[in-house]
Amino acid sequence: MIHLPSSTAPAGMPTDRYVLPNFEERTPYGYKRQDPYAKLFEDRIIFLGVQVDDASADDIMAQLLVLESQDPDRDITLYINSPGGSFTAMTAIYDTMQYIRPEIQTVCL
Repeated sequence: MIHLPSSTAPAGMPTDRYVLPNFEERTPYGYKRQDPYAKLFEDRIIFLGVQVDDASADDIMAQLLVLESQDPDRDITLYINSPGGSFTAMTAIYDTMQYIRPEIQTVCL
């Protein structure tokens, strides 16, 4: 675990956290650096690894809607490693999954 000085941690963010590595890829335009979640999102993979509350549900629903708008015919994979949470927030995610056109595969970890 790496200790982040409080001056570099965003408000409300714990100062002790794991730091994710960035990936660097060569593109026709040079090099592109990404965090793992952005890389997964490019491959139409969404990762839910926190307790489901209104904020995390909003994030998941937004990602689902963006992926649908990018390509409504390509499948989406949702990896779930969550202890549970708010029933209404989970229902909102479920309703969005039923509403959008792409097939969604869920993988529970």
